Amino acid sequence: MLSAVGPGSGARPQSSFSQWERLEVASAGVSADADEPVTAEHLEWADIVFVMERSHRRKLQQRFGTALKNARLTCLGIPDNFALTEPGLVRLLEAKVTPHLR
Repeated sequence: MLSAVGPGSGARPQSSFSQWERLEVASAGVSADADEPVTAEHLEWADIVFVMERSHRRKLQQRFGTALKNARLTCLGIPDNFALTEPGLVRLLEAKVTPHLR
C-alpha cells in the first residue's frame, strides 16, 4: 500500500500510481481544507507514506506523532508549486517514488 500525503486534494499521486499491479494507492492532504484530509487511519493503513516537502512531514509529525511510530515516512523533496495534473509533477513523482517500491 502506498499513501501519498500532500497539501491539496490528494488526486495527484493516486492517479499516477493506481494502475500499478499489486499496489493500493490512497491520497490525503495535510491542509485542513483538503478534499480528503489525512487521518490516523490513513497512516496506519499505509506501508509507506510519501510527502512532497519537509513542511508536510513536520505537520504530520506534529499532528500524528504516535500514529507515525510504525510508519515509513519518506520526504520526496518536491516543491509544492505544481498544478494538480501538471506533467512535470507526474514525472517527478514517478522518478522519486519508484525506487522506494522495488
